[in-house]
Amino acid sequence: MRILHLADVHIGVENYGRPATEDDLDAMPPYFAPDIDHKRTYLGLSTRLLDFLVALDETVEYASQNEVDLVLFAGDAYKSRDPSQTHQREFARRVVTLVNRGIPVFLLTGNHDIAHSLGRATALEIFPTLGVPQVHVAERMETVKVETRSGPLQIVALPWIRRGALLQRDEHRGATIEQIARYVEADLTDRILAEAQTLDPAIPSILAAHVTVAGAVTSSERSMMLGRDYSLQRSSVGLPAFDYVALGHIHKHQVLRSGRPMVVYSGSLQRIDFSEEGDEKGFCVIDLDPAGQQGQRMTEFSFHTLAARPFVTIDITLVPGEPDPTQAVLRAIARKEVTDAVVRVRITLPPELEPQLRESDIRLALQSAHYVAAISRESPEGTRRTRLAT
Repeated sequence: MRILHLADVHIGVENYGRPATEDDLDAMPPYFAPDIDHKRTYLGLSTRLLDFLVALDETVEYASQNEVDLVLFAGDAYKSRDPSQTHQREFARRVVTLVNRGIPVFLLTGNHDIAHSLGRATALEIFPTLGVPQVHVAERMETVKVETRSGPLQIVALPWIRRGALLQRDEHRGATIEQIARYVEADLTDRILAEAQTLDPAIPSILAAHVTVAGAVTSSERSMMLGRDYSLQRSSVGLPAFDYVALGHIHKHQVLRSGRPMVVYSGSLQRIDFSEEGDEKGFCVIDLDPAGQQGQRMTEFSFHTLAARPFVTIDITLVPGEPDPTQAVLRAIARKEVTDAVVRVRITLPPELEPQLRESDIRLALQSAHYVAAISRESPEGTRRTRLAT
């Protein structure tokens, strides 16, 4: 049984993008929306939106060509909790493509997929409403049994938990955020254990959770996080009843536990900002042997990297007496691969050298970049900062 684990697609991220041209669309890989008229549908949309769609299409293509039995999505389909019709259409197209190719899809609700207030529909609720076959949406904690070509699979679903309902309970009125977080952590730990104890030991099982697990490495920038996280212990999720633990919410791919069961964040498919500059992006593929013993069925694990949009930071420090500051900056740029990248240049230099910087030459050297996020300069004392490009 082969399972593809991905998360944090975040369709709708458009920072560092520009309107797509016909040249952009002509350069798209063949697996990008193969049944769609590119120019009619995508012309003028953000190139960063296309980045995320291309990554998702490459994932769909892999699943189609490599006998994947189930695509398991661990939450956060969109950037916004109120995605636009265009963003919903594009995500739905990829889900339906998988279903049409005979691959069932499991969708877990993440914190970016739930509405701002109780009672409103989630961004993923449209699939069960329309009765799309072979699409399983988990919006509450439960155990879902999914039929695949290689047999049944049990998935214990832990979506992002709404704390609003807890805050309305009498026993939690007046509680601090810290107290609520501790209560949620204890409650979820107990509920995961309870679900694990009800599993059929003869059927493979996975925990799919959109949550922060203690010990996970996060980005230095947390602009995509909404609200304060509660955190579970690795021992709370890595129970012996599970053959694999598929996590979403943290954008950096990482294996939190390499033993049985493996506890893994697949990470996001594309870089969101410069905090993820050095991160590899991709998805996980897990092979399970349905005939194996409970908790010991995983036979192979791999992480498949995607050609995500590169982010490149160029830092240059100039010293007093530099004869040609601009040439020094250009030499630093030449040492980096900036073609098709999102680039920022940060120049530290004495104030007396600033008038000698030729911005037009610097921009010319960056013309092959996909997007120049910023060219900034600062004195060594940090007393002055001028942003030349945004």
